[in-house]
Amino acid sequence: MEHSHIFTSLPINSSVWGSGPPPHGCPLGPLPVIYYSILLCLGLPANILTVIVLSQLVSRRQKSSYNYLLALAAADILVLFLIVFVDFLLEDFILGTPLPPSVNKVVQVMEFSSIHTSIWITVPLTVDRYIAVCHPLRYHTVSYPARTRRVILAVYLGCLLSSTPYYWWPDLWLEPVNEASGSQASGGGASHLGQHVLVWAHCATVYLVPCSIFFALNSVIVRKLHRRSCFRLRGYSAGKSTAILLAITSVFAALWAPRVVMILYHLYAAPPTAPGPAQLLHLVTDVANMLALLNTGVNFFLYCFISKRFRVMAADVLRSLFRCRKQPPHFYASHNFSITSSPWISPANSHCIKMFVYQYDKNGKPVCISS
Repeated sequence: MEHSHIFTSLPINSSVWGSGPPPHGCPLGPLPVIYYSILLCLGLPANILTVIVLSQLVSRRQKSSYNYLLALAAADILVLFLIVFVDFLLEDFILGTPLPPSVNKVVQVMEFSSIHTSIWITVPLTVDRYIAVCHPLRYHTVSYPARTRRVILAVYLGCLLSSTPYYWWPDLWLEPVNEASGSQASGGGASHLGQHVLVWAHCATVYLVPCSIFFALNSVIVRKLHRRSCFRLRGYSAGKSTAILLAITSVFAALWAPRVVMILYHLYAAPPTAPGPAQLLHLVTDVANMLALLNTGVNFFLYCFISKRFRVMAADVLRSLFRCRKQPPHFYASHNFSITSSPWISPANSHCIKMFVYQYDKNGKPVCISS
């Protein structure tokens, strides 16, 4: 198949994004189809359930971290639909033919945009947790729901704009360099340079820059938590949102590393001609793709493992769906007071620190500070 989406199977000598049609006797066989079908059937409902639970948490507690996690779940739904369903399953295995060129290019841009958004929405969440842990007195003046919604909108729009250059992605391989004869077709040098620019820009956007930010800020957060642990009183905790952040960023760094390595390998290494090495390369690339897309389906299970509140609310939603009953009314935050989400303030002792109590208006902006 000759289309050039971000993850789709492509001829192995024409793209660095996919693994290409399976060589004869490829050990994976139909496993990718089964894997992506399971990932879609489990990951899509899990992310939809995550959106429902986080929407309830956002309405009950005006916490910026819940808004970021909600936006992350929405971006993961887009990734699963556009890449796993449309690109892999529908286009490659159900239809067996690429979409019309104009539709194909638009879907291609949307795929890059959804991947960029799914990754970069975690960056402001990391900054939010850094401020909450390291600068708790300033947290509610810097991070509040109204500003959080503007940041999320900016991330979505910025990722869409950053993906527009990939609309011309297939044109880079129309006239490739002829390495065998030592010559190149007209425009081959420009195509080769453009290929390197886009590949490195993509690697920096989806992995190198975000991981650098995660490593720098998470290191400060962990040192701060470790330094204060010996002074923490009973009832104090490090905060579930901070634990969720550390889990999300660690899983992302681990699952995306093989794919980035394979992208750069395809960029600089010549494709093997022998059947054995070609099969091995195809196997490793397919596994790297699977691990990278697994990142969009595991967050729900991380939330359930870390947060008892999320686990209980998810169970309540499932019970209400299966029993066809309305959920009990919750206390909404239109007249709610919110204690700072710094991990050093215990809810049991919050009445002793009135200066940390904020009230929000209907737009989620702090308007009153109790003294």
